[in-house]
Amino acid sequence: MATTGLAAADAFMKGNEIDGKAIASQIRLELTDTVAELKEKYKRVPGLAVVIVGERRDSQTYVRMKRKACEEIGILSFASDLSDTATEQEVLDVVRGYNDNPDVHGILVQLPLPKHINESLILGAISVDKDVDGFHPLNVGRLCMKGREPLFVPCTPMGCIELLDRCNIQIKGKNAVVVGRSNIVGMPVAMLLNKRDATVTICHSRTVDMESIVRQADIIIAAAGQPGLIKGSWVKPGAAIIDVGTNAVDDATKKAGYRLVGDADYAECKEVAGAITPVPGGVGPLTIAMLMRNTVESGRRFISGEIASLVSEAASSAAAVSASAACPLAKAACTAVPALTLQPLHWSLALLGSVVAGMVVQRVAGRK
Repeated sequence: MATTGLAAADAFMKGNEIDGKAIASQIRLELTDTVAELKEKYKRVPGLAVVIVGERRDSQTYVRMKRKACEEIGILSFASDLSDTATEQEVLDVVRGYNDNPDVHGILVQLPLPKHINESLILGAISVDKDVDGFHPLNVGRLCMKGREPLFVPCTPMGCIELLDRCNIQIKGKNAVVVGRSNIVGMPVAMLLNKRDATVTICHSRTVDMESIVRQADIIIAAAGQPGLIKGSWVKPGAAIIDVGTNAVDDATKKAGYRLVGDADYAECKEVAGAITPVPGGVGPLTIAMLMRNTVESGRRFISGEIASLVSEAASSAAAVSASAACPLAKAACTAVPALTLQPLHWSLALLGSVVAGMVVQRVAGRK
């Protein structure tokens, strides 16, 4: 291992605590340089559009943080703030407008959406080559396939891997336990660890004797949404803990009346772990940094013209699997969701990704 790598890793550690803020700050500096290079060479910069529906206070806070990050890095920021009475069609129209806007290279719809709006429909309307959140079925499918890479990886799972890499924590050959199986974090981070040659086990609410399984882990990804679930006695000495949990617990000493804690009992686990992320200040800053990275990479693809070859490659792969005109799934999808006005080829790509992702996820989730 290179000395420079060790020095960089030390800069991101406070004892055995991983400094997510410092890592995110370094990534933003790197992205700022990339944006400046694009501006100098092509006279253009990446653009991110954020769509928010309603006035949830937490969603508004997250969106402000994302817009601030765009400003710091030099990314163009587009915003559509819709009222919570906006119709599904109005939201679709906004998304499609950004799909067609050549200055927008990434589209993010802030979740959750009001109950009267179909989230799957809205997210599926985002062009796959602008899906910087990484949740389009094609991106999820390619994430699950050996030898294939998605156009975008979901931000929080990618942030978990980035934390491990920046701190020189080895993944290859290690036992990794993911606690939680959500589509947003648990499943995709398990796929990423698998791609990096870790031996991965997923624990969930129906897992028997979770404690003994977690105790075997060299790497623990805590993403169950249960405060203090992982106890110090569950942790192998020297294990790395990436705590994705962000849970509010009552605390009369705080001005807000609560404080944020993770899924790991921080005080107990810190005494045993070789590395651990705090909450807040661990995974959270990396989520936004990874969104910025996806946006900058998307902008580079569009601005340099590379996106054309990527789309051509995806189309060729789909054609090799099945002629879209003969694909009954594609026909059914186009009939069932006419509002998306997607071509059959696009649907065959998306459905292929969904089917493959479902098969792989079921197999992994079924492991004990």
